[in-house]
Amino acid sequence: MKLNDIPHRRKNILTGEWVQVSPHRTKRPWQGKTENTQNNKGIDYDPGCYLCPGNKRASGEVNPNYSDQFVFVNDYSPLIPIEKNVNENINDLLIANSEEGICKVICFSPKHNLTLPEMEIEDIENVIKVWKQQYEELGSKEEINYVQIFENKGELMGCSNPHPHGQIWAQNSIPSEPAKETISFENYFEINGVSVLSDYLALELELKERLVYENQAFVVLVPYWATWPYETMIIPRKQLKSLLEFNNEIIYSFADAIKVLTIKYDNLFNVSFPYSAGIHQMPTDNREYNGWHLHMHFYPPLLRSATIKKFMVGYEMLANPQRDITPERAAEILKSLSKIHYSIKN
Repeated sequence: MKLNDIPHRRKNILTGEWVQVSPHRTKRPWQGKTENTQNNKGIDYDPGCYLCPGNKRASGEVNPNYSDQFVFVNDYSPLIPIEKNVNENINDLLIANSEEGICKVICFSPKHNLTLPEMEIEDIENVIKVWKQQYEELGSKEEINYVQIFENKGELMGCSNPHPHGQIWAQNSIPSEPAKETISFENYFEINGVSVLSDYLALELELKERLVYENQAFVVLVPYWATWPYETMIIPRKQLKSLLEFNNEIIYSFADAIKVLTIKYDNLFNVSFPYSAGIHQMPTDNREYNGWHLHMHFYPPLLRSATIKKFMVGYEMLANPQRDITPERAAEILKSLSKIHYSIKN
């Protein structure tokens, strides 16, 4: 591909935005400093952790002695129920609307040191079942029009507690990123009668340049328009609009895809790999969406080693995102990594 040698821009077909790719700057992401990070398994239970079973949280609430997954309303919720909406508009220049919602925390496991790549498939399946249950429960509320399920993993991503956990924010409005994707999905379906991700996935499966892993129901790939160095997406082969369409077989395949991908991430630099990840799925505002196609984004910040992070600064903040390593090279590296966690091999 000639684009591997020259600077160019690629379009994100889900948001309509562009990313600058400069492959001539570095074709070898390991040029420069690297570290061989020591494996530290840590402890199963931390008496000072507010997410471990039986411990008291900052709010004063005491966690049950849970043995699988544990969900609770965030003690410091960014979104809360509001009795009366308040709106402000001064000369169409100062505009604000009140925003109500519910924020929850989900502990993936009672074990303080057990991250997704180190969990058994069955346990990841149970996490997905909780995601599905929460999407249904929260999305059924009249005031909730979007449910965002996500995980911030690692200190680099601002995670406030090392106990493996994710979050669920359910709110009245549809947030900016899924709102942009909704427009793209519906516009493409109206013109072509098929999901944009269905056509995109078919093309990726034909080209085989950015594939990382496949199973019966899902494909893991580095998007053509990826911004972060080792950004990936998990896409179902069939057009599934939300977790509500997941049966047990699909849940198993999703768990397998998540486990394999996160193991490969950890194996990249022999470290518990930081990332922000989240599921984008159909809004819950009772509208008919023909084009929506559920998918999961992974945005990891690491570039050349366990400690060298890609920052969005300068040009990225003022113009548009930029990357040096091509998506094709990133996919090649991730695909080559073992599906066995480095801690087991050691």
